[in-house]
Amino acid sequence: MSQEQFFLLTLLFMNVLALFAMGWDKWKAVHQRWRIPEKSLLLLGLLGGALGLLAGSRIFRHKTQKMLFKIGIPILLILNGIEIYFLFF
Repeated sequence: MSQEQFFLLTLLFMNVLALFAMGWDKWKAVHQRWRIPEKSLLLLGLLGGALGLLAGSRIFRHKTQKMLFKIGIPILLILNGIEIYFLFF
């Protein structure tokens, strides 16, 4: 497996993980259970899962009113794009 393939699989994994984390946190919020810290969700985005966070926030209607996520997710998407650009181009 090449380095590029490994990176793409890692990105895929991080995005799926971030999507599921948003769904799980939403379920926990509805059922008034222990929640995933916002810093942990944003860390997943920083590590490559920003698209998964965005999809999760839209699909589950979760964290859509939080300013930290309104601003943070687009910034993380840009950072993820820069990572991909410098790796492949």
